[in-house]
Amino acid sequence: MSADLSMRQPAIAGLASLRWLIISFVVVIADQVSKWLIITNMDEFQRIYLMPYFDLVRYHNTGAAFSLFADAGGWQHWFFTGIAFVVSVGILWYLWSLPARGCRTLATGLALVLGGAIGNVIDRLVHGHVVDFLLVYYKEWAWPAFNVADSAITVGVTLIIIDSLFFERHRKQAD
Repeated sequence: MSADLSMRQPAIAGLASLRWLIISFVVVIADQVSKWLIITNMDEFQRIYLMPYFDLVRYHNTGAAFSLFADAGGWQHWFFTGIAFVVSVGILWYLWSLPARGCRTLATGLALVLGGAIGNVIDRLVHGHVVDFLLVYYKEWAWPAFNVADSAITVGVTLIIIDSLFFERHRKQAD
Protein backbone atom coordinates (compact mmCIF):
# COMPACT_ATOMS: atom_id res chain seq x y z
CA MET A 1 0.00 0.00 0.00
CA SER A 2 2.73 2.52 0.88
CA ALA A 3 4.60 1.67 -2.32
CA ASP A 4 1.45 2.49 -4.28
CA LEU A 5 1.10 5.85 -2.51
CA SER A 6 4.76 6.76 -3.10
CA MET A 7 4.34 5.95 -6.79
CA ARG A 8 1.36 8.32 -6.98
CA GLN A 9 2.89 11.20 -5.04
CA PRO A 10 5.16 12.54 -7.86
CA ALA A 11 2.31 12.27 -10.36
CA ILE A 12 -0.06 14.08 -8.01
CA ALA A 13 2.52 16.81 -7.37
CA GLY A 14 3.19 17.08 -11.11
CA LEU A 15 -0.50 17.43 -11.96
CA ALA A 16 -0.95 20.02 -9.23
CA SER A 17 1.97 21.93 -10.73
CA LEU A 18 0.16 22.18 -14.07
CA ARG A 19 -2.11 24.83 -12.57
CA TRP A 20 0.86 27.20 -12.55
CA LEU A 21 1.04 26.92 -16.32
CA ILE A 22 -2.25 28.79 -16.48
CA ILE A 23 -0.36 31.84 -15.18
CA SER A 24 2.26 31.37 -17.90
CA PHE A 25 -0.45 31.01 -20.54
CA VAL A 26 -2.22 34.20 -19.39
CA VAL A 27 1.10 36.11 -19.53
CA VAL A 28 1.81 34.88 -23.07
CA ILE A 29 -1.70 35.80 -24.27
CA ALA A 30 -1.63 39.25 -22.59
CA ASP A 31 1.86 39.89 -23.96
CA GLN A 32 1.07 38.85 -27.53
CA VAL A 33 -2.29 40.66 -27.66
CA SER A 34 -0.75 43.89 -26.33
CA LYS A 35 2.12 43.67 -28.83
CA TRP A 36 -0.32 42.95 -31.67
CA LEU A 37 -2.30 46.07 -30.71
CA ILE A 38 0.88 48.16 -30.74
CA ILE A 39 2.10 46.72 -34.07
CA THR A 40 -1.25 47.23 -35.80
CA ASN A 41 -1.88 50.74 -34.45
CA MET A 42 1.52 52.43 -34.20
CA ASP A 43 4.52 53.03 -36.42
CA GLU A 44 7.99 52.20 -35.17
CA PHE A 45 9.34 55.02 -32.94
CA GLN A 46 5.85 56.56 -32.63
CA ARG A 47 5.16 57.85 -29.14
CA ILE A 48 1.76 58.45 -27.53
CA TYR A 49 1.54 60.52 -24.37
CA LEU A 50 -0.59 58.80 -21.72
CA MET A 51 0.25 60.67 -18.52
CA PRO A 52 3.18 62.49 -17.02
CA TYR A 53 6.14 60.10 -16.82
CA PHE A 54 4.48 57.33 -18.86
CA ASP A 55 4.05 56.95 -22.66
CA LEU A 56 3.30 54.25 -25.18
CA VAL A 57 6.02 53.82 -27.79
CA ARG A 58 6.88 51.26 -30.43
CA TYR A 59 10.48 50.13 -30.32
CA HIS A 60 12.04 47.02 -31.82
CA ASN A 61 14.66 45.46 -29.55
CA THR A 62 17.04 43.01 -31.23
CA GLY A 63 19.14 42.68 -28.08
CA ALA A 64 18.57 41.42 -24.57
CA ALA A 65 17.18 43.29 -21.59
CA PHE A 66 17.70 47.05 -21.84
CA SER A 67 18.74 46.56 -25.50
CA LEU A 68 22.08 45.01 -24.51
CA PHE A 69 23.85 43.64 -27.62
CA ALA A 70 21.23 45.20 -29.93
CA ASP A 71 23.94 46.14 -32.42
CA ALA A 72 25.83 42.84 -32.20
CA GLY A 73 25.37 41.87 -35.84
CA GLY A 74 22.64 39.21 -35.64
CA TRP A 75 24.20 36.37 -33.64
CA GLN A 76 22.29 37.56 -30.56
CA HIS A 77 18.92 36.67 -32.13
CA TRP A 78 19.55 32.91 -32.03
CA PHE A 79 21.66 33.11 -28.88
CA PHE A 80 18.89 34.75 -26.82
CA THR A 81 16.24 32.52 -28.41
CA GLY A 82 18.30 29.46 -27.43
CA ILE A 83 18.85 30.69 -23.89
CA ALA A 84 15.13 31.39 -23.47
CA PHE A 85 14.30 27.91 -24.80
CA VAL A 86 16.71 26.19 -22.39
CA VAL A 87 15.49 28.29 -19.45
CA SER A 88 11.86 27.54 -20.36
CA VAL A 89 12.49 23.79 -20.47
CA GLY A 90 14.31 24.02 -17.12
CA ILE A 91 11.44 25.97 -15.55
CA LEU A 92 8.88 23.48 -16.88
CA TRP A 93 10.85 20.59 -15.36
CA TYR A 94 11.27 22.44 -12.08
CA LEU A 95 7.57 23.37 -11.87
CA TRP A 96 6.66 19.74 -12.53
CA SER A 97 8.94 18.54 -9.72
CA LEU A 98 7.84 21.08 -7.08
CA PRO A 99 5.83 19.74 -4.16
CA ALA A 100 2.09 20.35 -4.38
CA ARG A 101 2.20 22.50 -1.22
CA GLY A 102 4.43 25.14 0.28
CA CYS A 103 5.90 26.63 -2.88
CA ARG A 104 3.27 29.11 -4.07
CA THR A 105 5.57 32.11 -4.20
CA LEU A 106 8.30 30.18 -5.99
CA ALA A 107 5.87 28.52 -8.41
CA THR A 108 4.17 31.84 -9.22
CA GLY A 109 7.56 33.46 -9.86
CA LEU A 110 8.67 30.60 -12.11
CA ALA A 111 5.36 30.68 -14.00
CA LEU A 112 5.70 34.43 -14.62
CA VAL A 113 9.29 34.06 -15.84
CA LEU A 114 8.23 31.19 -18.11
CA GLY A 115 5.36 33.16 -19.63
CA GLY A 116 7.56 36.21 -20.18
CA ALA A 117 10.35 34.17 -21.75
CA ILE A 118 7.91 32.45 -24.12
CA GLY A 119 6.30 35.78 -25.05
CA ASN A 120 9.64 37.30 -26.01
CA VAL A 121 10.75 34.13 -27.86
CA ILE A 122 7.59 34.29 -29.96
CA ASP A 123 8.56 37.86 -30.93
CA ARG A 124 12.10 36.84 -31.86
CA LEU A 125 10.88 33.95 -33.99
CA VAL A 126 8.01 35.83 -35.68
CA HIS A 127 9.45 39.35 -36.02
CA GLY A 128 13.20 38.93 -35.53
CA HIS A 129 13.07 41.34 -32.59
CA VAL A 130 11.12 41.97 -29.38
CA VAL A 131 8.43 44.65 -29.47
CA ASP A 132 8.74 47.04 -26.52
CA PHE A 133 6.07 49.67 -25.92
CA LEU A 134 5.94 50.89 -22.30
CA LEU A 135 8.11 53.90 -21.51
CA VAL A 136 8.63 55.39 -18.05
CA TYR A 137 10.56 58.66 -17.97
CA TYR A 138 11.29 61.84 -16.07
CA LYS A 139 12.38 64.93 -18.00
CA GLU A 140 15.40 63.81 -20.05
CA TRP A 141 15.86 60.49 -18.23
CA ALA A 142 14.01 57.39 -19.47
CA TRP A 143 13.96 53.78 -18.34
CA PRO A 144 14.47 51.50 -21.35
CA ALA A 145 11.14 50.65 -22.99
CA PHE A 146 9.67 47.30 -21.96
CA ASN A 147 6.61 45.11 -22.49
CA VAL A 148 4.23 42.77 -20.65
CA ALA A 149 6.67 39.84 -20.93
CA ASP A 150 9.50 41.91 -19.44
CA SER A 151 7.21 42.98 -16.59
CA ALA A 152 6.24 39.37 -15.89
CA ILE A 153 9.90 38.31 -15.87
CA THR A 154 10.80 41.13 -13.47
CA VAL A 155 7.94 40.35 -11.07
CA GLY A 156 8.70 36.62 -11.37
CA VAL A 157 12.38 37.02 -10.53
CA THR A 158 11.40 39.25 -7.60
CA LEU A 159 9.08 36.52 -6.28
CA ILE A 160 11.81 33.88 -6.70
CA ILE A 161 14.22 36.06 -4.71
CA ILE A 162 11.59 36.65 -2.01
CA ASP A 163 10.98 32.92 -1.82
CA SER A 164 14.68 32.14 -1.49
CA LEU A 165 15.18 34.80 1.19
CA PHE A 166 12.12 34.16 3.34
CA PHE A 167 10.35 30.87 2.56
CA GLU A 168 12.92 28.31 1.45
CA ARG A 169 14.44 28.12 4.94
CA HIS A 170 11.02 27.28 6.42
CA ARG A 171 10.49 24.49 3.88
CA LYS A 172 13.90 22.99 4.73
CA GLN A 173 13.17 23.16 8.45
CA ALA A 174 9.85 21.39 7.90
CA ASP A 175 11.59 18.45 6.17
